[in-house]
Amino acid sequence: MVDTETARTIVGIVGNVISFGLFLSPIPTFITIWKKKTASGFKPDPYVATVLNCAMWVFYGMPFVHPDSLLVVTINGFGFCLELIYVGIFFIYSPWKRRRNILLALLVELIFMVAVVAITLLVLHTTGRRSTLVGILCIIFNIAMYTSPLTIMRRVIQTKSVKYMPFFLSLTNFLNGVIWAVYALLKFDPFVLVPNALGSLSGLVQLILYATYYRTTKWDEPEKPTSEVEISGA
Repeated sequence: MVDTETARTIVGIVGNVISFGLFLSPIPTFITIWKKKTASGFKPDPYVATVLNCAMWVFYGMPFVHPDSLLVVTINGFGFCLELIYVGIFFIYSPWKRRRNILLALLVELIFMVAVVAITLLVLHTTGRRSTLVGILCIIFNIAMYTSPLTIMRRVIQTKSVKYMPFFLSLTNFLNGVIWAVYALLKFDPFVLVPNALGSLSGLVQLILYATYYRTTKWDEPEKPTSEVEISGA
């Protein structure tokens, strides 16, 4: 019979594989952006949010913050690097106003991350206290990552089109939330459980929307001007 720790390791490895797929799933979107030489119609919000999310989870998984979390560090370290590449592509193919907003958002995230690291290491001197502080922040930003597609979901409902909501991103979002929620339950970790349970729910809603509006999507319809299709800028 497999013990809890072994089962947790196996689930964590599966979680890494699924999360790997989650991080790679937007590639078709960025191929489209590269071919069209414009990011018009696509939103950088989820990717900018995920940069901070990954950075927080890498820090959470450090031995001096939350021991025995190597699998959390590995996948989020990979995700952090990949999300920076995605944001860089948005930056290259966006007008100056959006570039300025992206730079501002990244600067705020950097300042915030430096402040969290400094407070955690200089003020809190036990892994228990460090895990609590960083874990609570991880919950907040993981929820931000999962809920950032809400603007896109609202647009899907308004336009009755899923053209700009990639199916595989929604699917892997759902699977990723489920597997990491199971991982957290095997060795109870509320900081991993809460955001991923909500993430699985967010992914499920996206899949329902995709199934609902797939038939009404006009895939070959010309793009509207940016000012008409964007709900909010990053």
